[in-house]
Amino acid sequence: MSRVGKLPVPIPNGVTVIVEGDSLIRVKGPNGELTHPVLVGTHVVVDGAEARVSSERVVRNPAFGTMRAKLNNMVLGVTTGFSKNLEIQGTGYRAAMDANTLVLQLGYSHSIRYEAPQGITVKVEAPTRIKVSGADKAQVGQVAANIRGFRPPEPYKGKGVRYEGEYVRRKAGKAAGSA
Repeated sequence: MSRVGKLPVPIPNGVTVIVEGDSLIRVKGPNGELTHPVLVGTHVVVDGAEARVSSERVVRNPAFGTMRAKLNNMVLGVTTGFSKNLEIQGTGYRAAMDANTLVLQLGYSHSIRYEAPQGITVKVEAPTRIKVSGADKAQVGQVAANIRGFRPPEPYKGKGVRYEGEYVRRKAGKAAGSA
């Protein structure tokens, strides 16, 4: 049985966790509201200021620790939120905001326009720095991955969109010919 799954999830003031039947968890807080289905074979019980995840002792359930982690991420998301920072490297590569649309110049013949989904905020802190933030950890990561996917960092010059602090392994270029 998962050691992490046994730990209770603390519920801070201002956050409400509601278990609807045995099928859905609803978490409300200052940064919004998140819902997630209860994974098969697990049960969520709210006791005052903490929530506990349990499963049947007879069957080894791999979703037990996952359900606890999802619940904890939902509580953290509606209280503090999650964010990912992206860096753009390359001559002429830059980002700008046009109302709620992210406009990227990434060396293509056209600019790339990206509309963030509801619940996610995208900020351009500098022409080469983008911050993606929101309450849902998975959705923040997916939006950051989508933006990075427009021009992933290439191994020869390192140009492209990368996560903050990401190491890009560089390759040697074409060797001087000896023909």
